[in-house]
Amino acid sequence: MRLVLHAATPQLPETRAVLERVRAAGIALRETSAQSLWRLGKCSPAPEVMAVIGPDPNARPAEALAGGGVAWLLVGVAYPGNTGFAIRLAEVSGAACAFVDSGFAHEGKREALRASMRADRFFPVHWLPALEVVALAKAAGRRVLAIEDVGTHAPWEEDLTGRLLLVVGGERDGIPSEVVAACDGALRIPMRGFIPSYNLQAAMAMVAGERLRQLGASDRP
Repeated sequence: MRLVLHAATPQLPETRAVLERVRAAGIALRETSAQSLWRLGKCSPAPEVMAVIGPDPNARPAEALAGGGVAWLLVGVAYPGNTGFAIRLAEVSGAACAFVDSGFAHEGKREALRASMRADRFFPVHWLPALEVVALAKAAGRRVLAIEDVGTHAPWEEDLTGRLLLVVGGERDGIPSEVVAACDGALRIPMRGFIPSYNLQAAMAMVAGERLRQLGASDRP
């Protein structure tokens, strides 16, 4: 347990007792809305207190990549809103961390995190050059796969269950060639229409969903 979320004004004596024990143990506490507790808890009525387990959002890049699961790298995504939606998708599908290589200034990064529904509360999000991220991932023993139209096979023809760094590119220019060349391989999502590419989040969702299918994952007990 690394974080405990709680309602602004807990009503139950049991909740207040739990919060005192959490404070005494030195575990991080964060006040949040009843709506957030309801959404995260997936039950009604919403709980007054909730323990969060999973990736440490404060983990440094090498530390985040040293763990298990999948990591995502977004390269050259032009719009903060699209970046935020992609970060949210990565977190919802169970990623260990996300990296962004973009030219956003401080306000652009803030806008992206707002659009992600502040997914950075729940897993690490770092802003680093793509080639640096690829090098760190390889040093951590991760396989690096690009999702690009130069790929030779579909996501369902690849084993996606291991420790991966998945790389996606921007809306217009895709992944830079030097980044693709640094990857261990590339996946191509089949297309049959005339428009030359999927929306970024749609492409990510297909790969993330296929990975969860291969893992046999479920969000139900």
